[in-house]
Amino acid sequence: MDQRYIRNFSIIAHIDHGKSTLADRLLEFTHTLPPREMREQVLDNMELERERGITIKAHAIRMNYKAEDANEYILNLIDTPGHVDFTYEVSRSLAACEGALLVVDASQGVEAQTISNLFLALENNLSIIPIINKIDLQGAQIDMVKSQLIDILGIEEEEILLVSARQGIGVKETLEAIIKRTPPPSGDNKNPLKGLIFDSFFDQYRGTVPYIRIKEGCLKKGDRIKFFSNQKDYEIDEVGYFRLKLIPAEKLSAGEVGYLMANIKNVTDARVGDTIISALNPSDSPLFGFKEIKPMVFSGFYPLESENYEELKDALEKLKTNDASLVFEPETSNALGFGFRCGFLGLLHLEIVQERLNREYGQSIIATVPNVKYRVTLKDGKEIYIENPAHMPPIGKIERIEEPFVLAQIISPSEYIGNIMKLVMERRGNYKTTEYVDRFRVSLHFEIPFSEIIFDFYDKLKSITRGYASLNYEWVDYKESELVRLSILINGEPVDALSSIVHRDKAYFYGKNLCQKLRKLIPRQLFEVTIQASIGSKVIARESVKPLRKNVTAKLYGGDVTRKRKLLDKQKEGKKRMKQVGSVEIPQEAFLAILQVEK
Repeated sequence: MDQRYIRNFSIIAHIDHGKSTLADRLLEFTHTLPPREMREQVLDNMELERERGITIKAHAIRMNYKAEDANEYILNLIDTPGHVDFTYEVSRSLAACEGALLVVDASQGVEAQTISNLFLALENNLSIIPIINKIDLQGAQIDMVKSQLIDILGIEEEEILLVSARQGIGVKETLEAIIKRTPPPSGDNKNPLKGLIFDSFFDQYRGTVPYIRIKEGCLKKGDRIKFFSNQKDYEIDEVGYFRLKLIPAEKLSAGEVGYLMANIKNVTDARVGDTIISALNPSDSPLFGFKEIKPMVFSGFYPLESENYEELKDALEKLKTNDASLVFEPETSNALGFGFRCGFLGLLHLEIVQERLNREYGQSIIATVPNVKYRVTLKDGKEIYIENPAHMPPIGKIERIEEPFVLAQIISPSEYIGNIMKLVMERRGNYKTTEYVDRFRVSLHFEIPFSEIIFDFYDKLKSITRGYASLNYEWVDYKESELVRLSILINGEPVDALSSIVHRDKAYFYGKNLCQKLRKLIPRQLFEVTIQASIGSKVIARESVKPLRKNVTAKLYGGDVTRKRKLLDKQKEGKKRMKQVGSVEIPQEAFLAILQVEK
């Protein structure tokens, strides 16, 4: 295929600004799918995506379009997620493109993730096509959004496209703009093969199937390839491109987007971000696609039944081929047995992975309290990183503890500045700057500990701004804080899965609330169950679950009172002995309770 007639582009936007609907209209207009296959959000093929109304995975599809210049073009579209937790998906998609449609909702205007995704596109030197979507809405503020885009991008008003994806207005103009403003791909078919893996999935019959963008050379059935990172060698069984299904093709040339099958049974061989090279004529340098992922939130995943450990490991490895931002390693808990310490980009990412493990792989798991990674400097000068609170060294050995801070950007109507300031200060945030996006909307920047925003910060932000605020954040650095490990003891035995690292000022209230919550969730036993929260050896909160009482005197009738007393004393001794040897079953709800406790 002549590269002059290929265009690779992505759609980027804040969550719920109409990316998937615009993709639907582009597919309809180009007759890519027959009418019987079309439905709303056709690219969101995961049940979870359709339920939640959000894009979780980047989806690729090829369209053919005959333009006004009478030439037929191949358009490779990669639809991207909008939520901050899936930024890594966006960065991988952009690495495979030359252009991006920047979609902004006409009623909501520029939001936090819009700006974040725009900067990602500019870092990749993409051609930006600004689009104002939902112009048919009654509350559309087209002139206001135009002025926002002109200020941010420094463009002329004529360059902004007005579209209603729902009504199909402006779809043809969008396709023409893609052809005129997006540069064709570069690369030469005669050069040694170089291809970027930007995604993959696992097929139980065909093995791992990488999604690739060919940068140099060409690829066809029978070729032998290598992965640059591990030098593993494979023979190509099939290459092709995407409609909704995988369509086999003779070859993939420089500039094209498609897939390859090579019976890759080991899921760790084809890593997302790796470079594919020829085994016979290998290139000596990899492609620079995108940066290494840094997980922000950590949680322990344990199988509900301990014998399912290997099944859970297999499921996580397969899921990782489809979600490159997931990282995990084996760990052991005294309370929960063998499991995995998993790293995620945020709390929504954690929820989605847990749900996918359940639905796609049938894994029932217990997830421990989400937490961030801390940097601990010991008194001997050694630095260690702690992802699991149970691994925190004793207080006497610690010189200082540092926690990760993020730079949070909140875009909101200016009338809610006071409420936002109050919320951020409660969460130990430091105010940085204020910028006015327009006359009514303000962009506030704060530096805030990441541990303070991973639980309910976003929900509270939406609540105090009546749903108008949007949030984006990016990693800053580690900073020293007054942190302590809060341990939970059940009958004097520490439960490592319930321990957490909290700020010293909030430890008492958090420990007290958690003990009260656990008291309601732990079932009553035939002996008293003591729940304690402690910092080191100092107990700061205590609750008790009263024992069930069996009426041992019910069978007596009449007689001396000493007969009753004798039976009650015998029962008392039995309870004491039972407490020494009895074990307390902690229900799964107890581990989830920590998410609902105000820190």
